[in-house]
Amino acid sequence: MKQGKRHPLIMGTFILTITGLISRIIGFFYRIYLSRLFGEEGMGIYQLLSPVLSLSFSLTAAGYQTAISKFVAERSAKEKSPSFKPMLAGMSISMPLSFLCCAVIFFFSDFIAARLLLESRTAPMLRILAFSVPLSAVHSCVNGYFYGIKKAGLPAFSQLVEQLTRVGCVYAVSALVLSQGKTPTINVAVVGLTVGEFFSMIVSVVSIYCCCFQKRAGSVSAPVGAIYKSILGMALPLTANRIVLNLLQSVESVSIPAKLRAYGYDTSTALSVYGVLTGMAMPLIFFPNALTNSVAVLLLPLISESYALGNLQAVRQSALRTIKYCCLLGLFCMCGFGLFGKWAGNVLFGSPLAGHFITTLGFICPFMYLDTTLSSILQGLGQAGKIFVMNVICLFVRLAFVFFAIPVFGITGYLWGILASQILQSLLYLGCLHRFLKHT
Repeated sequence: MKQGKRHPLIMGTFILTITGLISRIIGFFYRIYLSRLFGEEGMGIYQLLSPVLSLSFSLTAAGYQTAISKFVAERSAKEKSPSFKPMLAGMSISMPLSFLCCAVIFFFSDFIAARLLLESRTAPMLRILAFSVPLSAVHSCVNGYFYGIKKAGLPAFSQLVEQLTRVGCVYAVSALVLSQGKTPTINVAVVGLTVGEFFSMIVSVVSIYCCCFQKRAGSVSAPVGAIYKSILGMALPLTANRIVLNLLQSVESVSIPAKLRAYGYDTSTALSVYGVLTGMAMPLIFFPNALTNSVAVLLLPLISESYALGNLQAVRQSALRTIKYCCLLGLFCMCGFGLFGKWAGNVLFGSPLAGHFITTLGFICPFMYLDTTLSSILQGLGQAGKIFVMNVICLFVRLAFVFFAIPVFGITGYLWGILASQILQSLLYLGCLHRFLKHT
């Protein structure tokens, strides 16, 4: 073994983590800027778009990115020659779906806003958001290829470009509107999101184009039909699973403001509380997740490759190290948020309520960070179906708290539900991984 050889998981994690941290730092201050520019209610309205964005991504891109990454990793391990064919196959399916999804969101925006999101003010935002769907599909498929060959630098760079252009666009447009003596609307944030996706897509396309002229753009020995079969064989269950999960999450997101109104809040207060939770407190809690997300993205192809080669010892070692370090990170963050959560809410967001949420949500950190990487390990071992069942169970637990606890205890009831579901999810994931490794 060469002394200078770098482990792909370590190097890839380092690259993605540094980029992710930079991106999250930018995004963190961006959230503070948005919260002060548009207020708590505006943030609540903006966060109502999350279900539509998540559902469209699940339908058009997420499953294909994962399938491309896994297939490229497995074939590269056996043939030592990465190929563009899996990426092109996935993209040829993903793109038509993304254009169809774009059309549905654009032309039915009024219906989606009024009947599904229960907030008519989101309609013009949905029409802008629709154009980001095809852009996201392109760069997701390209990222899947680069993750499969363990080249994390280009996806990381495109992520950073997306964040910088998004923030820059929103700041520039808002400054222009303010200079004219007018007040910018929250629609500006959606324009920035779409612009960021556009530049990220440009970076991805240029990157893959440049790779065509570099060494060993290989050729997979499997026929095209077999490639499509393999891509669809993994992508369709993943897509179906994510759609079901996102539908349940959409019900959850839309129901929280409604149940807060049942608790006694008016519409403005309910949206404000929802905006503080999802637009201020949760992003800060997810901030350290840049590290675990980086590990998770690169664990999937690494675990897939080790499992395809029959190297179960490497799978076990990767799993144990991941569990240990994610637990340590989670405990450290839990203590940090417990001690400084109220200060962060008051100083950073100017919201005592955000401080309360941050302090309370700190308890989920060890479980949330662990769940992110365990899910990736189980996907690499082909356990996507079991992940789906476990996720649905945990979502129903959260929904039960939304429908039965929020009307009685307010938003505190939902915080209890998040903690309960994360603990249950960790136990289910660990049990599934233990059984798999024990019986293999």
